[in-house]
Amino acid sequence: MRELVFALEYDPGCNAVADTLAQHPDAHIRSLSLHATNERLWRVDHASGSPDALDAIEDAFKSTDYYADCLATDDCGATQTTDVLDRNDETLVLYSYWERGPVCVSVPHLALDHLGDGLLFDTRHEGRHYTWRIIHSGTGDVGAFFDALEDAVGDCAEMEMLRTGTTAEPGAGVAEESMSLSAEQAAALRAAVEHGHYEHPREVDVAELATHLDVPRSTLTYRLRRAEEHLAKAYVADETHPDASPTE
Repeated sequence: MRELVFALEYDPGCNAVADTLAQHPDAHIRSLSLHATNERLWRVDHASGSPDALDAIEDAFKSTDYYADCLATDDCGATQTTDVLDRNDETLVLYSYWERGPVCVSVPHLALDHLGDGLLFDTRHEGRHYTWRIIHSGTGDVGAFFDALEDAVGDCAEMEMLRTGTTAEPGAGVAEESMSLSAEQAAALRAAVEHGHYEHPREVDVAELATHLDVPRSTLTYRLRRAEEHLAKAYVADETHPDASPTE
């Protein structure tokens, strides 16, 4: 099996959920289940955040211009229903069902067209960044998929490739897989270290570092978080630390 991991960074006004999460930076959404056929898409999403953020996320999912991952910028004639499966002060679970219109296009449907069926999707949405992980058989045309995705996204979002290759074998290569960073993530982490972002006290904050690197602050924050996540998972997965005891 093979995997593709990439992120879309939406411009303001292009995606209601991205706009909502940008206004609530401590909130995020993770897919629990996502399935698609040529005509339909249905998914379950778990959102975390403040009560105000969850209210706004629910409204964004139910708004007429969202349509569960549709990349069309205008009304595409799709029909969608979104139901709340669970809700408390900190989490929200939503079920969305979407029937495509004649001009609808989405990441899962483009993947079906170019990568074949039997696909697994894992998504994470925070701020304006929407990260996708697709597990596929490896028999499709990855280049054609990304060409079609780039055309569909147009000027509404920038696409960043994070990882592509063979999925890790069970019980082997876990640390190596977790250590895999995109070139952009590695560059962000290296710059943060070189400019003293991790010193105590810090010599530069994220906003100053973003200005120095000439990238949006949200983009730099996203890349640093993903790099830190990879490194933390690699450390925990590595069982070769001589000083670690079974109780630690």
